[in-house]
Amino acid sequence: MKLEEICSVLNGQLICGGDKHEREVTHAFASDLMSDVLTVNCNNLLLITGLANMQTIRTAEMSDIDCILFVRNKSVTPEMRDLAEELGMTLITCPSTMFRVSGELYRAGMKPLF
Repeated sequence: MKLEEICSVLNGQLICGGDKHEREVTHAFASDLMSDVLTVNCNNLLLITGLANMQTIRTAEMSDIDCILFVRNKSVTPEMRDLAEELGMTLITCPSTMFRVSGELYRAGMKPLF
């Protein structure tokens, strides 16, 4: 599923990484526990989380995840955006809950990690 499709399905807003809107994401993983995110090993992964802070960006970097979707209208700070841009990450925000986002993406054809 392309990033632009994800934004369309979820009424999401692309915060940074807009030059990658045609990029394909094959799997999604939803978690607010960054310790769980550190155990993930998958290419082309979308991280779905409600934890909007610098640690989320750093954890994604360590797990080689370059696309993060923040749920529940979480705000991305300028510092988070700057770091994500520096690391070549894509950040998306959307108003829906993690449960709803997971269901909508699954229905649209996104594969779960597990």
